[in-house]
Amino acid sequence: MSSRHLVDPQLLAMLDAYPAMPLDETTLPLLRARQFPVPSFDPSGVTLEQVRHGDILLHVYLPAEPRAARSCIYHIHGGGYVTGSAASVEFRHRPLARALGCAIVSVDYRLAPEHCHPIPVEDCYAGLAWLFANAGRLCVDDRRIGVMGESAGGGLAAALALLARDRGEYPLAFQHLTYPMLDDQTGEAGPLPFAGEFMWTAADNRFAWHALLGGQAADAYAAPCRAADLTGLPPAFIATGALDLFAVEDIDYARRLIAAGVPTELRVYPGAFHGFDFAPDAAVAASARHDARNALKRMLGV
Repeated sequence: MSSRHLVDPQLLAMLDAYPAMPLDETTLPLLRARQFPVPSFDPSGVTLEQVRHGDILLHVYLPAEPRAARSCIYHIHGGGYVTGSAASVEFRHRPLARALGCAIVSVDYRLAPEHCHPIPVEDCYAGLAWLFANAGRLCVDDRRIGVMGESAGGGLAAALALLARDRGEYPLAFQHLTYPMLDDQTGEAGPLPFAGEFMWTAADNRFAWHALLGGQAADAYAAPCRAADLTGLPPAFIATGALDLFAVEDIDYARRLIAAGVPTELRVYPGAFHGFDFAPDAAVAASARHDARNALKRMLGV
């Protein structure tokens, strides 16, 4: 049963431009080497410093205009835990840092399957520790640091929020999650009706989770949906597409956050599949980007 008839017509060009490539052991090297077209952007007004910290590389974006106490976004990139990089979203980070007057620190965590859980989330935690330790040098207000991520990066952001709460060392101001990857069991019983046909499938999901877990049982710091207690987490923004494989798990996580007393905003976009917000000309993608930025403004106190 195809869900193509449910896709927003303005997103069909994106589907046709990015033909599906199944994710498995054979295609993973090809996907890692694949070059996606990057939208043009204005790099002015924002500096970039790359910092090696142990096993991770941090990309630090700062508005050129000095500020005594900036807010800061700690960003975790997507890629199914097995691909992606911080550099691949520079085209979004520079304009965002300039527009919001905030710092952005993006972490290159080590990827699965070479580095299984808990290495990726511990890498993210190490980067967060570096950010708090260097907040003064960066003119960052450590009371206004929040975490942001999309897809697997959204899953790691949610896991990091749990880890930060439980360790009690680095309080986060918010969690901003775009179609986060939260549940290792999604897709195990086969595809969901009208979800997960495009861009990220149930088969892709099974491969990615198996790569991350490496035969281990998932805990809450790998699959945040498994957390029994969501109380005390920072305010959350969650966005997903109605045709995204992750739609059900994202909606359920938002419901559980609300039930736990966590201030939560949930956005579900009709006709939208995984990664839809990268479509440059679709109205639904523009709406999602607008809503995401407005949520950041509120969370950052801009």
